[in-house]
Amino acid sequence: MAWACSATSNERLVQKLLQASIITKERVVQAMKTVDRRDFCPRDPYEDSPQGIGYGVTISAPHMHGYALDKLEPFLEPGMRALDIGSGSGYLTACMASMVGSSGKAVGVEHIRELVDSAKRNLQKNHLDYHQLEFVAGDGRLGYEKEAPYDCIHVGAAAPVTPQSLISQLKSPGRLFIPVGKEDEEQWIMIYDKDEHGHITETKWLGVKYVPLTDVENQKKIYG
Repeated sequence: MAWACSATSNERLVQKLLQASIITKERVVQAMKTVDRRDFCPRDPYEDSPQGIGYGVTISAPHMHGYALDKLEPFLEPGMRALDIGSGSGYLTACMASMVGSSGKAVGVEHIRELVDSAKRNLQKNHLDYHQLEFVAGDGRLGYEKEAPYDCIHVGAAAPVTPQSLISQLKSPGRLFIPVGKEDEEQWIMIYDKDEHGHITETKWLGVKYVPLTDVENQKKIYG
């Protein structure tokens, strides 16, 4: 079902994701309609599969972005703060910015400077008014302490183990959505919830296959 949502327009893509119950919340529907994938994906933007954007990096399939936004929606209310690690094209960060609104803050961290610059250009196509959004170059494994704590954190690459450094940057309450597992082993989307007392619960949710969360030197060495 998840991989059957390809479409020929952004409007139709969102409709298919909704019909497939991948997205279930109206605020997610509106955000994904507002932020057109065509502005962030150089080819086949409405194909429900990952698309390369250079340096061994992909923009995730639309259904994975839909899943992430739907799971994080309670922590993307207007005025909240969100962190997107491995922001790549900038698409998901823009969706998060749309949801937290002008009174909130969405930060995209990407370790490849060229992709940070590309994401900024992508945003300028139709979202010059998104002053609540910031793209920065940095090591996403460390989070982004400057704007912490965050109501939610999304990670678009797989960490080998539970990322304590990111959990520490969550608010209480707060939620982290991240693939966990080594590149050649099983990977799962893990959802870490921090309650109002700082206690952590984890949910092993969905089997996936993501590129590893690594450093920029290793990324460029492997992928050029």
